[in-house]
Amino acid sequence: MDTDRNAWPLNPLPAGVWLILLPIIGIEAAFQAGNQGWIGGAQAVGWRLAAITRYGFHDHVMTLILDGRTPGATELLRFLTYGFIHGGAVHLMFAVVMTAALGKMVGEVFPTRALLAVWFAALIIGAATYGMIVDDPQRRLFGAYPGVFGLVGAFTFLMWVDLAAKGANKYRAFVLIGMLLLVRLLLGLFSGGDVTWIADLAGFAAGFLISFVVSPGGWPRVVARLRQR
Repeated sequence: MDTDRNAWPLNPLPAGVWLILLPIIGIEAAFQAGNQGWIGGAQAVGWRLAAITRYGFHDHVMTLILDGRTPGATELLRFLTYGFIHGGAVHLMFAVVMTAALGKMVGEVFPTRALLAVWFAALIIGAATYGMIVDDPQRRLFGAYPGVFGLVGAFTFLMWVDLAAKGANKYRAFVLIGMLLLVRLLLGLFSGGDVTWIADLAGFAAGFLISFVVSPGGWPRVVARLRQR
């Protein structure tokens, strides 16, 4: 069998995935370099904690909105910035691997703007839902996982449409999210009652639902596929 010896050993990722991953990886690289004393001096050791405090999401933002008050620009940016900050290398690693894998599968069907719409909608809806349910201003939500679960939602949408078009049981598409959510809940229980799974689940729902709008062909394509049964 002929092979291209000059081919890149890794499958190329869609541009939208790189637009998500590069700032995430760059921020973590800065934290790691600061911890090692390579940049920033002595104060760099506290960069991660300072970033989580300043840019992580907390429920007070939603309290202001629900009370009819307008949060400042810095507070509103927390709906997005929290997704680019992680608690450490392991926390980051799983987010990067899952974003790359799911982003590639979704990005092969969705254009770049649709992929980014899924990601950022999942971050926003995930944070908003978390803020409406959790009542702890001292707790910060951070990490890319609501966005990752948004990509799970988009992938589930693609499977759902494909299964429906084939006349198969379309609810099989939800097996992946069921397994991931079970694992997420178990991890939450073993880590002292972590409730950030609320944001992840909301991110999944946002990713699945917005796919009806941003997927190629949008809602008419879905209806046409379903009518082919």
